[in-house]
Amino acid sequence: MTDSGALNTFIMFSTADWAAPYWTNKQHIAERLAMRGHRVLYIESPGIRPPKINSRDLSRIFSRLKRAWFSPRKMRETLWVHAPLTIPMGHKSRIVLAFNGWLLRSTIRKWLKRGGQKPTIIWTYHPYFDDAVRDLDVHSLVYHCVDDLASIPGVDSATFRKAELNLLRHADMVFTTSPRLQEHCAAIVGKRSIYERNVADLEHFSRARQAGDIPPELAAIEGLKLGYTGVLSEYKLDFALIEQCAKSRPDWNWVFIGDEPERQNSAVVARLGSLPNVHFLGYRTYERLPDYLRGIDIAVMPNLTSGYMSSVFPLKLYEYLAAGKPVISTSISALADMGDVISQVDGRDSWLSAIEATVESRPPPIPLEDPRIAERSWDKRLDRMLERLTIADR
Repeated sequence: MTDSGALNTFIMFSTADWAAPYWTNKQHIAERLAMRGHRVLYIESPGIRPPKINSRDLSRIFSRLKRAWFSPRKMRETLWVHAPLTIPMGHKSRIVLAFNGWLLRSTIRKWLKRGGQKPTIIWTYHPYFDDAVRDLDVHSLVYHCVDDLASIPGVDSATFRKAELNLLRHADMVFTTSPRLQEHCAAIVGKRSIYERNVADLEHFSRARQAGDIPPELAAIEGLKLGYTGVLSEYKLDFALIEQCAKSRPDWNWVFIGDEPERQNSAVVARLGSLPNVHFLGYRTYERLPDYLRGIDIAVMPNLTSGYMSSVFPLKLYEYLAAGKPVISTSISALADMGDVISQVDGRDSWLSAIEATVESRPPPIPLEDPRIAERSWDKRLDRMLERLTIADR
């Protein structure tokens, strides 16, 4: 790898479309690399789960087909986005993989020719890209392991694990976002796997600490407000726990900023929506989230603690802390070392007690300059990651 101040070309294989309503590691990393002057080609999700014959999936497929006929779209001075035209779920077939890879490889080669000679780094979030980069002059391969994708409902776990093992064996550097993912990857690659937990845009979310407007639909809710922001996924959130708590204390309000994911139409979410103290306000833009966090009393993470969530470090944790809010969470293994920062409890009675204790004590916000927060920004983490890549090449 060139020195940390040199400019490189990054080809990023994502598991999310650029215009996805909820940005995560993929978009944030790509944007920040481009802001530093690196040339970035962001390749949208190849489809990790098989599509279903419903209006949402068909609409997404048609949208992808329209975008795929065009060259990569230039989003900013050094950032391009490409929607690959692929036969869905071809991961099991070598013929389909080869065809998909040939299509994408042709696009990548044309894009690279227009950019001049810079070291090319593959930065991937999934293992389904081998044929797309075959015979390319790749300087380094980075696997950013941010989720246990094999445990997501609908994913072909066996096929994914086999492809991921091949990726891990060939990666020059692996970054993981939770202790469980680090354990999984380090068992294969050893010291080439580095744990870097999820972070946040601290400056953006710290706006919630400042005086300002509170959205009227939130201000209209009277009484204690327990707030959650993000996708309302059944394999992430413990809706049974939420329902038990909401029914036990009808004078406490549960406020959710976000929508159910595509394909989900949860009966328990519908049932919760009928309770007078549960408020589903729907999706709000990233820009508006600090305004909503300003208006809540306690930020909550009532997550499931098994399955997919056993390997997750919640992206929203440092958003909540930057916003200056006390945080109550279920006991996720990734948060085991956060006992001095947040409350971690399980079960209805413990949650009710923790909420009562937080209301009574009213803990002050952790200062933004506190190292427990200050080091957890997107840019600080990216600095560390790029430096690791530099060290690895020496």
